[in-house]
Amino acid sequence: MRFMKLILISIIIFGSLIFLTSLIFPSTAVVERSGVIQAPVDVVYAQINDLKAWPSWNPWAKPDSTAALSFSSPASGAGAYYTWSGKQNEGKVTILDSAPDKGIHYLMNINNLRPVNGGIEIKPTSDGKATAIFWHMEIKLGLLPWWKLRGFMADRVYGSTMNDALNKLSTICESRPQ
Repeated sequence: MRFMKLILISIIIFGSLIFLTSLIFPSTAVVERSGVIQAPVDVVYAQINDLKAWPSWNPWAKPDSTAALSFSSPASGAGAYYTWSGKQNEGKVTILDSAPDKGIHYLMNINNLRPVNGGIEIKPTSDGKATAIFWHMEIKLGLLPWWKLRGFMADRVYGSTMNDALNKLSTICESRPQ
C-alpha cells in the first residue's frame, strides 16, 4: 500500500513539474520561409491564389495518395476552399483574403490538430523582374504540454517541407512564359 502511495505521489509531482515547465514555452508556433522567384508577381500570384494549382507545388495540398480532393467554385480568391479526405486525415483550407499585389492569407483545419493561420506574401523585387516571397504559418498551441512540445519542434518538422514547396513553386513559375 505504501508503495502505491509513493508511485501515485511521484506521478502527481512529475506531471505537475512537466506542466509548470511547459508554461515557459510559447503558446504559439511560427514557421517562416522566404525566397526570390525569378518570375513576375502576376505569375507567382496566379499559382498561390488558385487552389487547384496547389497540388503541383504544395505537398500539403494532397496529404496522401488516397486523399480525395474537392474544390469550391471558383477555386481562387477570397472565400475559395478545398477539402480532402483520406486514410490518414481530413481537413479544409480556406483563402481568407487575396490581393494580386500582396498575396494570400489562409486558414487550414485538419481533424484532430490545431488550426493553422498562414499567409504567402509577395512583392516585386527592387528591379521589378522577380518576386520576393514570404510564407508563414502560425499555430496557436494552448497550454497543454504535448501541444507545446509539438510547437517547439514545428520549425524542424515543417520548415524543410516549406523549403521544398517554395523550390517547386519557383521551378513552376520560372518555366512559365513571361
